[in-house]
Order: sequence, then C-alpha cells, then structure tokens
Amino acid sequence: MARDRESRTQDGLEDRVVKIRRCAAVVKGGRRFSFNALVVVGDNHGRVSCGYGKANEVPPAVEKATKDAQEAIKRQKRVQLKGDTIPHRIIGRFGGSRVILVPAGPGTGVKAGPGVRDVLEVCGIRNILTKTHGSTNPINLVKATIQGLLLLRTREEVARLRGVSL
Repeated sequence: MARDRESRTQDGLEDRVVKIRRCAAVVKGGRRFSFNALVVVGDNHGRVSCGYGKANEVPPAVEKATKDAQEAIKRQKRVQLKGDTIPHRIIGRFGGSRVILVPAGPGTGVKAGPGVRDVLEVCGIRNILTKTHGSTNPINLVKATIQGLLLLRTREEVARLRGVSL
C-alpha cells in the first residue's frame, strides 16, 4: 500500500502518485483499457517536478511517470522558500486552472486540495494556505502550483536584481 501513495528513491527524492486514470478504447473484441499516471517528485528542500506516464497496466505507468519526473527535476531551478513557508503571495496559472498560494504562520499546516497538497509537501513547504479557481483537472492544478512556486522571489533576490540595498 505504501507504494501506491509515496516512496523514497535512492538519491533522496520523494515521489507521490497524484492520480491514476483509466482510459478505454473500443475495439472489435470489446474494450481495451490503458492507464495514465501523474506523479510528483521532490527533495523536501525546494526542488519539485511532475511526471506523466501511460501504459497498459498501472505499475509500468507509475514507473514511467516517476522516471519522467526525476529527469525533469534535474532541469528545474530551486523554489525560493522562507523557512517552511513561502516568501510572499503568488498566483500560479496553467491552462484553465489558477492556484493562489498564501504564506502562513507556524502551526498552520498545508491547507490545500489533493494535487496541490502533494506538490507542496514534496517541495518541503509545511505552512501554507491555498485556493484554486477554474479547472480542477489534477494535471493542470499540479502544473499551475509548480509554475507559481517557480515565480517566487526572496527580498534579497529582488534587491540584487534591482541593484538596490535593503
């Protein structure tokens, strides 16, 4: 049962299965089923990525999605965190989904829906408030959350980019 939800890989990455979907193709003999898996991978220290895999059975679909996410995490930049929350409010957009991410004080926890919660927890965020608008498609929600996290900037980084001192 532990493999269904989350696991740790040898290089310190945690992966979580967000969604498994079944697809049916009607053929001469009846229906042929295939499966799609959406997986998020993170290191609990600001790196997070998602992967998508398709196969005729569930375990190969999950393996493909995990491999896809692990390859993508190597190319992705680190999320700017402020302790165990985020530095400021941000809105992530992808497709028809919008995810609003609001920093929260210690002890708040992760107040988020299923797909968004998985992304935030494997990223290492422990206190945050979220609200989703628009499409509730898990793929769009996960990608909107990751896109929003990658837009975050710390005060020091903004000051350096503007060439001013705090």
